[in-house]
Amino acid sequence: MVRRVFFSFHYERDIWRASQIRNSWVTKEDREAAGFWDAASWEQIKRKGDAAIRKWIDDNLKGTSVTAVLIGTETSKRRWVRYEIEKSLEKGNDIIGVHIHNLKDQYGETDWAGDLNFGLIDGEHTFSELFHVYDWVDDNGYENFADWVENSEPSARDKYGFWDALATLAIGGLVIGAISSWFKPRCPFCNVKIDKEVSVCPNCGRYLNQY
Repeated sequence: MVRRVFFSFHYERDIWRASQIRNSWVTKEDREAAGFWDAASWEQIKRKGDAAIRKWIDDNLKGTSVTAVLIGTETSKRRWVRYEIEKSLEKGNDIIGVHIHNLKDQYGETDWAGDLNFGLIDGEHTFSELFHVYDWVDDNGYENFADWVENSEPSARDKYGFWDALATLAIGGLVIGAISSWFKPRCPFCNVKIDKEVSVCPNCGRYLNQY
């Protein structure tokens, strides 16, 4: 089965670096990439306005299961990158972040490291709290990117949110507590359930060691 990844990045500044990552991905078997356009197409779509850009992004997200946010110097400030993250979440894509500033551009230059200030992604959590983030150079993306994609499923806390996970644990605790209560002993005098370690019934006040 073909694994199709949507690449989200700052077009004007990082297209050269992003293209290197795309090419390393699609040259291997059963892999496809989405989210790329050439300069002429980008200019043409921009002239048609925001609705055309949104449609292009929405159309290219179809058939993808993972979104790779390629983080350059100014990526977190780009309006359309944030839109792509939001639509990826809405679609149910897994998301990873990859720092690409250490890759050289067409002039042989690297760039400044970009931040992860995308705001609160789900209204509560930051990008790094929700998603795995790697560095293409330091973490050897050429060899490991496929593993990052395959292992992009977030943890339970990240996938469902901290408070949802906490609620799940709380519900689990209530269920366990309810099951435990079924096996509590009863006071021999008033027949009320009591804890095993008590010596005086909290309901009738009788000393249990008298029985």
